[in-house]
Amino acid sequence: MTSELLGRALVEEATKKSGLIWVQGTGPVRALWHVWHDGAAHLVGDGPGEQPLPGLADGGTARVTVRSKDKGGRLVVWTATVTELAPESPDWQAVAAELKGKRLNAPDGEAVTERWARECRVLRLDPQSSTTDFAPASGAAPPLPTAATTRNPLPAALPRLLLSRRGRSRRP
Repeated sequence: MTSELLGRALVEEATKKSGLIWVQGTGPVRALWHVWHDGAAHLVGDGPGEQPLPGLADGGTARVTVRSKDKGGRLVVWTATVTELAPESPDWQAVAAELKGKRLNAPDGEAVTERWARECRVLRLDPQSSTTDFAPASGAAPPLPTAATTRNPLPAALPRLLLSRRGRSRRP
């Protein structure tokens, strides 16, 4: 019983302090921003301009990994039950107010919660079990496919130009 209480306390404190959690439902692992409210992590997404929530379905389960705020390593992994909150319900309104406070650069400012009610999903992740006993593997995953590309290669003459400028600036 004591280890279960300590596990729940670790899940709550670590998740509260972490800006991102890594969540995996039936889809790929995703780093997601969240708020901790009323004993669970809450997410908003799946709408225009919001984070994607693939593989997270109402009534399903998810695996949540939380990193240490100071060292960045895995601190705790917990299993969650996923519940989708009904838009404009009392629970939804309380959570949306918390999420709104943490949402950075919302394109619609104060009207963000109205857009969430129309176009997004708000999910509650209730902790069920946790572990701090990890396999020796790092837990790293390959990057997800994306249409984003890197810049073109640097022109061959650019390093010479940069080095020659440095050389000139050092001369008296």
